Amino acid sequence: MREYLLTLCVTAAVTYLLTGPVRKFAIAAGAMPPVRARDVHREPTPRLGGIAMFGGLCAGLLVASQLTNIGKLFTLSDEPRALLSGAGLIWLIGVLDDKWGVDALVKLGGQMIAAGVMVLQGLTILWLPVPGVGNVALTPFQGTLLTVALVVITINAVNFVDGLDGLASGMVCIASVAFFMYAYRIWYGYGIEAAAPATLFAAVLMGMCLGFLPHNMHPARIFMGDSGSMLIGLVLAAGAVSITGQVDPDLMVEHTGSVKSAVHTMVPLYMPLLLPLSIIAIPVADLVMAIVRRTWNGRSPFAADRGHLHHRLLEVGHSHSRAVLIMYFWAALIAFGAVAFSVRSSSLAIVLTIVLLSAVGLVVLLMPRYTPRVPGWAQRVLPPRYRRGGPEPVDAEAAAPEPDAEAAGERSAVQEAEREPAMAGLHGATAIGERRQFTRTKKINTPE
Repeated sequence: MREYLLTLCVTAAVTYLLTGPVRKFAIAAGAMPPVRARDVHREPTPRLGGIAMFGGLCAGLLVASQLTNIGKLFTLSDEPRALLSGAGLIWLIGVLDDKWGVDALVKLGGQMIAAGVMVLQGLTILWLPVPGVGNVALTPFQGTLLTVALVVITINAVNFVDGLDGLASGMVCIASVAFFMYAYRIWYGYGIEAAAPATLFAAVLMGMCLGFLPHNMHPARIFMGDSGSMLIGLVLAAGAVSITGQVDPDLMVEHTGSVKSAVHTMVPLYMPLLLPLSIIAIPVADLVMAIVRRTWNGRSPFAADRGHLHHRLLEVGHSHSRAVLIMYFWAALIAFGAVAFSVRSSSLAIVLTIVLLSAVGLVVLLMPRYTPRVPGWAQRVLPPRYRRGGPEPVDAEAAAPEPDAEAAGERSAVQEAEREPAMAGLHGATAIGERRQFTRTKKINTPE
């Protein structure tokens, strides 16, 4: 456990320390796409956060390869190398997309190639535990097809859910914590060495997300972009493939005493497979409702609007951070509920607890807006941007100039720029410089 914790801490520290320089590089490189009408953030924010996350992944695997116990994985198994090669390929495609944009079909092809590279190096699903049937062995073609499908679905699920500050990284971090608990139980509790690579992947994934989250929480100073969302999706899928397809079911039979018990014990292995589907379930439902809503109103199903799930959470009255925490709650309920079910699959208390927490989640989801208050003694430990009395965000719609009053709009823009203080740490240096230059120009050109 200490070696896994060391790997996690190194990954998190490297990711955290690299994110600041990567943010400056993204600003200098111009990787700051303009704000779209459907976006929640109000100012251009640098992307390419996946560069720091990939650096943390490489550092974590490098440190793990030098440790006494975990280092044996790199000589006995090719799975860490398979993960690194697939991650490098998908990360490169994501970087190109963040900077210049890549066609969707090209990205899909790159995802399939990255999954195929991992399959060629041995990271593939060999069998599946089926309740009531037993362990079903897969042919090489079936295993390859299922592995590629799982990787592609997971990558796009994480990429699709990345719509709010800190949402994707937080949900994947919660999933990786639950996944680590289960994989470590199989490896340490049952003594099955084949679960060790999945445990390592989960520890590294936790470190990547934890190191990036402080920079990505609302208001985000940098976005992970496709280079980060596709990367963490691939690492999550690699762990699911490893523990599902590499753990020998016969060893589970030896430790549980019967085939039936082994199958019931292996059933929660489906949760790493179902977890990506559970993450993508809400975005898919949101997509279907968006198509119905747009076609019902006589619009194109591809026309962008502000009717998506995260927009609706904000319209109900939830703040940005509260909407993210609500989705964290549902992710934790699914992930840790699966871990609890794997320990006591016949316990009625677990089912009742999940039902009770689901009811609590529904109540919180429908609660009206409220303003949390931080005690005075805790103000000192909060970052300056979260302290009481800090600068209030400006409503972009309320501050927008009237379309039929150009002169009044220019004066309003000048007054807004003079009144709004420059918040260091929230806006990039490029944005600050452009705003100050715009203010000076307007002062010169405005008639007395």
